[in-house]
Amino acid sequence: MFSRTKHRTIHFSEPFRLPDIEGLLAAGDYEVDDDEELIEGISWLAYHRVATFIKVPATADNGQRMRLVAIAPEELDRIIAIDHAKHAPTRALQP
Repeated sequence: MFSRTKHRTIHFSEPFRLPDIEGLLAAGDYEVDDDEELIEGISWLAYHRVATFIKVPATADNGQRMRLVAIAPEELDRIIAIDHAKHAPTRALQP
């Protein structure tokens, strides 16, 4: 089976929490990897996501160890949406 990993960077403007991780994570840029597998048996190339990981950098709080944390894509999308909503530009109300 063919697989690939897509890499992306996500910016958090405020500290945030991840499920199963104790404490707050600092605001900043975080690398996210999406592992995908080729869907076989169709006449075009298509992939489906099988795993999502966020890289938590080494800090004094976590014993100076970088961690690769598995997270449900929907949960990551929810956390990103909360952060972005707090920092979205607001429109002035028109009379």
